[in-house]
Amino acid sequence: MMLKKPTQNPIENAAGLTTIVAAGTEISGKINSNGDIRIDGTLVGDIRTSGKVLVGANGQVQGDIHAHQADIMGKVNGNLTVVELLSLKANSEVKGNLFTGQLLVDPSAAFNGECHMGKAEAMAQVVAIQQEVQTASGNV
Repeated sequence: MMLKKPTQNPIENAAGLTTIVAAGTEISGKINSNGDIRIDGTLVGDIRTSGKVLVGANGQVQGDIHAHQADIMGKVNGNLTVVELLSLKANSEVKGNLFTGQLLVDPSAAFNGECHMGKAEAMAQVVAIQQEVQTASGNV
């Protein structure tokens, strides 16, 4: 008899589990994580992760996003700082400035703001934000 090999949970990644804000859920506050984050509900606050952020088609973020990679399918009202690839998918809406290594924009995506491209630009923004956080917490 052969034993069936357990399959990996589809929401697992190298850093652990993906944090999911489900449709119909509203969160006010900041999310800090080392893993991936998926927003299908509403977040009023900032996201900071060393992983990937995915804003689903019905997801909304009112705050800044700082991530290694990001796919936006819903709405974001805030600045996005993405070290590698930022993808603005079909019918997405972004109101804010972009700092990213690479940018992929679908023709039906809407974006209003400034765009600063290049890995150095994105990393400089990440370092500046980290310094602000340290100064605010008194660790400098």
